[in-house]
Amino acid sequence: MRLVLFTGKGGVGKTTMAAASSALIASRGQKVLLVSTDPPHSLADALRTPLASEPVDVDAGLSVMQVDTQARFEQSWAVLRRYLVDLLGRGGVGAMAAEELTVLPGAQEMLALIAVRDQAASGRWDAVVVDCAPTAETLRLLALPRALQWYLERILPTNRRLARGLGPLLGGAALPGDGVVEAVSRLHAELLGVQALLEHPETTVRLVLTAEAVVLAEARRTATSLALFGHRLDAVIVNRLIPGGGDAWREAWASAQAVQLAEVAASFPDVPVRRAGYRPAEPIGLPVLTEIGAELYRGADPLAAAPVGDPFDVRRTPDEAGERFELTIPLPHAEREAVDLARSGDELVLTVGGYRRLLALPSVLCRCRVAGADLADGRLRVVFRPDPDLWPVG
Repeated sequence: MRLVLFTGKGGVGKTTMAAASSALIASRGQKVLLVSTDPPHSLADALRTPLASEPVDVDAGLSVMQVDTQARFEQSWAVLRRYLVDLLGRGGVGAMAAEELTVLPGAQEMLALIAVRDQAASGRWDAVVVDCAPTAETLRLLALPRALQWYLERILPTNRRLARGLGPLLGGAALPGDGVVEAVSRLHAELLGVQALLEHPETTVRLVLTAEAVVLAEARRTATSLALFGHRLDAVIVNRLIPGGGDAWREAWASAQAVQLAEVAASFPDVPVRRAGYRPAEPIGLPVLTEIGAELYRGADPLAAAPVGDPFDVRRTPDEAGERFELTIPLPHAEREAVDLARSGDELVLTVGGYRRLLALPSVLCRCRVAGADLADGRLRVVFRPDPDLWPVG
């Protein structure tokens, strides 16, 4: 099953492109679910169809749903939140303040991903297409499962033995009950499922933009961040292209967009660039969206096979100085001054343009020291050499 996520700068038409792609997939006889995780209900407007928190059939093969993150939050976090509110209340925190303090940052966005995971696992669909929030929110959304999983594994108890160890710290307050421990364990399992879905070879991202310099600059930064978290970019969609001819205004815009189109092609040389023209009226309704989908893919399969292969590569390259390993990480468009690299135990802490990822090192590199790093041709290379204190001799 294919999972395709659409994102882009706010206002570039990502909802329209996601809906158009889904409409085309359905028109070719496949079953597709179109999901919106973006709080504004623009998808319902584009389809002229009221949406619900469960899939609604819009046409043969096409179903749509709007994730109700607030309702899912209330259902999924009730047990854990009640315990935390009670714990804070015992410490003298007022009820209202305790309610505010127990809202886990990013919880609602994470629940949206869990909803997508549930639908993908249902086996009902050939493809699930996700209309994501604008770029910055999407990047936080995609990074969230890994970050929350890291904290859960280190901070929250996942079994009764660890819970007992918190007794002295809780100052006599009630230890987490079975319901609380089970809620945390369930959350941890769901995060693992979401992360596995996002890392699956059949999961890809499509980046929507308009042919403008400012928008293209953000698209490049987005591509860098997607690569940082190991997400596969399988297409770039340039929307709202103005045809030339007829008058000076259109000719000027067409000429300016042609320059930016060349920049797009140069910026994403290994990714298909698809185009959609500016239409004379708002693209609302299924027939128009299907037409746009046909224009976008021009006979090609909108669910074409995703790129394969691990984006991270480890190679053994001995030299005159002895044993040497090289970890290569693709970071297209990254600038040297925006990249920060640190080692923390068995993890590599990589920060690029304000986004941070913790990379668990393979066992062979855990026994090595970082000997150097360089960024060239859109790839970060980190050199490791054996740590004499950890590397077996002989």
